[in-house]
Amino acid sequence: MKPRRFLHALFTFFTFIGAALFAGSALAAPLKIGVVPGIFADSVEVAVKEAKAQGLDIQVVEFTDWTTPNVALESGDIDLNYYQNSNYLANAVRSKGFHFVSVQPGILSYLGLYSTKHRSLADVPNGAKVAIASDPVNIGRALRLLQHAGLITLRPDTGLLGTQADIRSNPKNLQFIEIEGPQLVRATQDVDLAQGFPYFIIPSKAFDATRGLAYTSYEDDSWAIQFVARKDKAADPRIAQFLTIYQNSDAVRKAIHAFYLNDSKLYRLTWLKR
Repeated sequence: MKPRRFLHALFTFFTFIGAALFAGSALAAPLKIGVVPGIFADSVEVAVKEAKAQGLDIQVVEFTDWTTPNVALESGDIDLNYYQNSNYLANAVRSKGFHFVSVQPGILSYLGLYSTKHRSLADVPNGAKVAIASDPVNIGRALRLLQHAGLITLRPDTGLLGTQADIRSNPKNLQFIEIEGPQLVRATQDVDLAQGFPYFIIPSKAFDATRGLAYTSYEDDSWAIQFVARKDKAADPRIAQFLTIYQNSDAVRKAIHAFYLNDSKLYRLTWLKR
């Protein structure tokens, strides 16, 4: 073999070996999944136990806000996150330029309207204070629920990112207070009515999540919480393996149902046929 060909062959060989070693080390590294407290974290932890029994190493990273999990995913600090619906995801990609894709829908946790002061929507007084989430997607979601409950009407062309400016009629002169989503549980006792997320309410034990005055059970699966990855990592075989475990685990389904107080009016599993 001529020296030049020999050197080229040697270079190719070591390049291949280096790539194989890099791929091997990537697969050997733990798959890092970002979650928020509650059932998303809990159900993932259940699946993690089964994954480890199959030789898949998972590291769960818990966040307490709705901003950091996407920042961590974009930077590569985590490989997957599980806390946002596809509408929130689309807005985050559009506004922040994230390079994300949903790889599987998960739990659809219904939104509720809650009150610790009034027993029915009819009891909500004129001028009542109503707490809603402050992020654009959940403002629109809360306003649609209030319309569905008959408390307000919105302009017919109001989109997903509706705001208070889209309210066409407000017969009870409701006063809206925008609060970061995870803080709504704490704020509920200070207002007449509040948008509420059962997955925050249940672990807080602040009040009964099954006693909502209205729920978003009419919503489509775009509101399900999604497993989200960076586009360049979406084909990672570890992700596919973990998601298969999560979807098919009886232990995961039992944990989810128990978390939601064995009450199916609070959630839906979108990967199961209706």
